[in-house]
Amino acid sequence: MRALTRHPLLRALFGTPGNAAITLLMLAGFAWALPPLFRWMLGDAVWEAPNRAACQAAGSGACWAFIRARFALFFYGVYPAPERWRVELGLLLLVVIGAGALFARRGRGWWLLVLLTVVPAAGAILLAGGLFGLAPVPTAQWGGLMLNVVISFVALGGAIPLGIALAFGRRSRYPVIRLLSVAMIEFWRGVPLLAVLFMGLILMPLFLPNGVTVDNLVRALVVMTLFTSAYMAETIRGGLQGVPNGQAEAAEALGMHHGQVQLLVILPQALRLSIPGIINIAVDLFKDTTLVSIVGLFDLMGVVTQSMKDPAWLGLAAEGYTFAAIVFFFACLVISLGGSLLERRFGEGSRR
Repeated sequence: MRALTRHPLLRALFGTPGNAAITLLMLAGFAWALPPLFRWMLGDAVWEAPNRAACQAAGSGACWAFIRARFALFFYGVYPAPERWRVELGLLLLVVIGAGALFARRGRGWWLLVLLTVVPAAGAILLAGGLFGLAPVPTAQWGGLMLNVVISFVALGGAIPLGIALAFGRRSRYPVIRLLSVAMIEFWRGVPLLAVLFMGLILMPLFLPNGVTVDNLVRALVVMTLFTSAYMAETIRGGLQGVPNGQAEAAEALGMHHGQVQLLVILPQALRLSIPGIINIAVDLFKDTTLVSIVGLFDLMGVVTQSMKDPAWLGLAAEGYTFAAIVFFFACLVISLGGSLLERRFGEGSRR
């Protein structure tokens, strides 16, 4: 038994009689549940069929033909098929610039700056159109996973600078700025996101002049950005408090004024310390984007739910929600792995 538990993982699983019993019970549970699950998902699954009735006649497993038939709708919504290359180009741009920010050995800060400024502008032009000969596509036709990515990226990109400003405001020596920052943070942290989305959809038009309307997607983006910025502010404030006071004192001793100390010395270190919390917020934000389907925007979950109401595929909730769960799992896994890599990259300098 001692030889078996020399490895750290084995010691964690079988190091004590209690741990060993729990491990064996979990393994037994997996052995009982996983084989039928794999048979349903793969072994007896039906991949090609025109409708649900044909799926049931062909096999007793999952009807993945439903996913194949609606695959483009799940990722693009009702975005015009001839213009979907714009969505793919925008995604490619995001992936290339994001990879540069993660893997570049030099100028990583410039890659991040481009990611937070140029990519949103280029993505807006590509998706919305109306410029450079691109056909305009109204936001009502945006949907599917594309909408989840757009909302998450824009809300996170806007929440980071706003959260930094609120974090510094909460630590300000001026009472008015400090109280306003605290009020802003506590209001958005204390109100459920669903309630705020309904407020943005229903109450905002009441305060606008007659004839003035705001697009539903713009309302959702504003609400999600403000909501996320409150949590971002507290995460960054924790990072600011984690920077030793000696850093500011040493910078001031070199003749730097207060603004330079905060922006050039304290903030970079605070952001590096805040990376795990920021990535956690990004994962939560990506999952929270599913709530926008309640206010008339059809993200991946909204499109899946609507597709299950099609008479030809009625009753395929298990397949639809399983597919959505797999997509969200891998998307959040990519975000988490990217955050871990970013944390290691930005931590290299502190270990030298």
